[in-house]
Amino acid sequence: MQISQACPLCSLDNPLSNKSETALHLSYPINEKKYHYVPINGTKLGNWTLKKESFLLRKHEFNPHEFGFQIENASNLVGQVLDVHGNASGYIMIMGDDLNEDDCSHLNILSKISMSAIHTLFVEQEIKLLKQRLYIENSLLKEEIQKQHDFGFIIGHSSELKKVLEKVEMVAPTDASVLITGQSGTGKELIARAIHEKSQRSDKPLIKVNCASIPRELFESEFFGHVKGAFTGAHRNREGRFHMANGGTLFLDEVGEIPLELQSKLLRVLQEDQFEMVGDDQTQTVDVRIIAATNQNLVNHPNNFRQDLYYRLSVFPIQCPSLQERCEDIPLLAQHFVEQACKHFNKPSIMLTKQQIQELKNHDWPGNIRELKNLTERAVIASKNGLCTFEIPSSITSKNFQSNAILTQTEIQELEKNNIVNALTKTRGKISGIGGAAELLGMMPSTLASRLAKLGLKKEDLLF
Repeated sequence: MQISQACPLCSLDNPLSNKSETALHLSYPINEKKYHYVPINGTKLGNWTLKKESFLLRKHEFNPHEFGFQIENASNLVGQVLDVHGNASGYIMIMGDDLNEDDCSHLNILSKISMSAIHTLFVEQEIKLLKQRLYIENSLLKEEIQKQHDFGFIIGHSSELKKVLEKVEMVAPTDASVLITGQSGTGKELIARAIHEKSQRSDKPLIKVNCASIPRELFESEFFGHVKGAFTGAHRNREGRFHMANGGTLFLDEVGEIPLELQSKLLRVLQEDQFEMVGDDQTQTVDVRIIAATNQNLVNHPNNFRQDLYYRLSVFPIQCPSLQERCEDIPLLAQHFVEQACKHFNKPSIMLTKQQIQELKNHDWPGNIRELKNLTERAVIASKNGLCTFEIPSSITSKNFQSNAILTQTEIQELEKNNIVNALTKTRGKISGIGGAAELLGMMPSTLASRLAKLGLKKEDLLF
């Protein structure tokens, strides 16, 4: 018996005065599929339900007009209220000639067991619904993140950028290690994210490690974790980045900054997928894909970057073009950053003029996309009435140099310096030999080396 609204199976035989009236829905016996309404209001059984009372009813006490239903071959009746979350949801009733008070106790135990099972089913169903909701929310969140980090968020249509994206499409479905090179500010991390999001590991974490920001003595702990007491200050066990990235992708930014003594341990993880936490002799096994990025020339690295590690990391190299190499993308990037900044700083919308776009295209952008983003944000912050002015640093390049211009000695030195830097950038730091910077500049390698010294340029300080 359970509390119910009007039922089409029995309402014709026993109609309620009000179809919306709450009633007990009596079903008996099971094999004959008989149904009957017992209104809550105006019946003893309904009154017991409201008061959450159990009962033992002798057959000589039974009055169908008082109880709201008729029982053929009436006998003793034991009823135990079903309490669901503090609400009376119905009764368990047993009929028999020999029922007594002990049967009331037994029925009470049975009802508690039944309600416990029902409660468990309710909880399981609710957990299932919550899991479904969480899955949907996670899917929507992943879609939103995907929109932000997919190719749609990489702005531009230049041929140089298209070449990079084609390589991303090729390597993403594999587990090959990728080495992303390029000048600082060219968007290497964004390329790494695109590779991860398009890989089979996209549902696992992408863990980033900025190798340039980790103190030398903490590198091993940062990568592999440590156990309590492994060194001074190790007050508890701590997982390393390889643990965190297990099943996913580990992005090693500024990989050229990894100390030489740790490179062999990193190489072992790449080769064997195994390592030990600091202070522990138990071998850990992980499944991690490595994407590394650097603005340095690791082949001729000043700190003797291990060549075997370099070749392990650069299974599939990707070179990020400088902003100067993808000049045609500057208008799109600039307008995108302006719109972002206007929204972020609550400023009126700003549309760039043709003159402003040309000024941006004429600049060298040594800081690449990061410099462009910072410059547009400064312009938006200082904008008034929907108008902005770009404070572009003055530079002397072959773009705006005119043959009839008269230059000072300082300007000539600056022009020579920029020319040498451009040559070294194009050759990725290579000075001598075929395709080297000296060959491009039409001078002897020794002459170029002396010019570098005279201008105060050190090859290891330049961004390749």
